[in-house]
Amino acid sequence: MTQRTLLLLKPDTVRRRLVGQILARFEQKGLTIVAMEQRTITVEQADRHYAEHVERDFYPPLRDFVTSGPLVALVVEGDEAVDVVRALNGATDGRKAAPGTVRGDWSLSNRENLVHGSDSPESATREIAIWFPDL
Repeated sequence: MTQRTLLLLKPDTVRRRLVGQILARFEQKGLTIVAMEQRTITVEQADRHYAEHVERDFYPPLRDFVTSGPLVALVVEGDEAVDVVRALNGATDGRKAAPGTVRGDWSLSNRENLVHGSDSPESATREIAIWFPDL
């Protein structure tokens, strides 16, 4: 089943100059980039994106991180795209992520973990509407 999902290459990806290498993994897997834009997000946009986490203790440092510099937001499309992106991303905590995944190969952090992928088709629809309202 063809799906669309949101993929964020977070500020640490941009800062570490890993955008091209990480994008290549998703393209080599067969996903198609539908939309892509580099931007620095506002606190308000971060709060909308992470709405379910705003009241949690870990959220203020996460908000500070995602708003700290430019990131690359993408919509990718392909067969079972939500699950494929999450599998390529790896476990949220880069210290525990499997080798061969984005986080397993390049992240040593739970917060600065390089990428975000929607966790369900419903989340993908909500998140794409936030980041790319014209799609």
